[in-house]
Amino acid sequence: MSKLPFYIVDVFAEEKYAGNQLAVVRNAVMLSTREMQRIANEMHYSETTFIMSEEPRTGGYDVRIFTPAEEIPFAGHPTLGTAHVIRHEVLREPRSSLILNLPIGQIPVTFAASSEQSDLYRMQQKEPSVGQTFSPQTIATVLSLDATDIDGRFPVEEISTGLPHVIVPLKTLTVLKRAKIEKTSYSNLIQQSWAKSVLVFCSETYSKHSGVGVRVFADYYGVPEDPATGSGNGCLAAYLVRHRYFGTSSIDIRSEQGYEIGRPSLLFLRAEDKSGKIAVEVGGNVITVARGEFV
Repeated sequence: MSKLPFYIVDVFAEEKYAGNQLAVVRNAVMLSTREMQRIANEMHYSETTFIMSEEPRTGGYDVRIFTPAEEIPFAGHPTLGTAHVIRHEVLREPRSSLILNLPIGQIPVTFAASSEQSDLYRMQQKEPSVGQTFSPQTIATVLSLDATDIDGRFPVEEISTGLPHVIVPLKTLTVLKRAKIEKTSYSNLIQQSWAKSVLVFCSETYSKHSGVGVRVFADYYGVPEDPATGSGNGCLAAYLVRHRYFGTSSIDIRSEQGYEIGRPSLLFLRAEDKSGKIAVEVGGNVITVARGEFV
């Protein structure tokens, strides 16, 4: 194998070495799918991305995303982190936006400097699709909670803006902290579900500046708890607008995630319901923390 440059980036991090780290590999067109999967398993980040083209094709850059277990069609922090690497390491020129070609389609990404160390990136996600709903008792068992801990004003619902999640509204931050996956019930759930990840949230947060507190459990993808989930928060943004959680048809809020596992992350959520069509945008800071080569 020829030398392959790779980069480690922090995405959505409130502070350096928090957030969700990502490995991004360049010049991956020479790799087979099997080799990419082996590298992703070796890197053992939540996802590893591979830049297949360093020249745009149909207006965008071809990218593939792998967890340690399998290839996936879309994920949020890999999209933003890969856009960051393309901008700074491939293009090396001023640019305010670019497009990634992912298996789910083209995802536009925009960016602007937020500090000397990091850049604020935002991605437009797909219009949401909605799946089935679950009873509070069913999902409470999965989360080792009581049915009364679920906020019954809103449904427990599958929703996707590129990668489906089960969205679970909880009543308080205390309940959010207490949530814990019960493996047998979780296994039963995902066998009958479109979504394999469970996102729990509440409107009580650590910071008065944030709108929601979030945790994401994704054992199916080899991630018992994810510190920062762009795809999941995109689903949540669509859910909040769809069900008028804050009483409005649009939101522009901060989401806190990863605090319970010592990986504090901030995500910026925008969504608007325009005559029944929901537009979703998720953003966060990105910074390069390491560079290297496979030899």
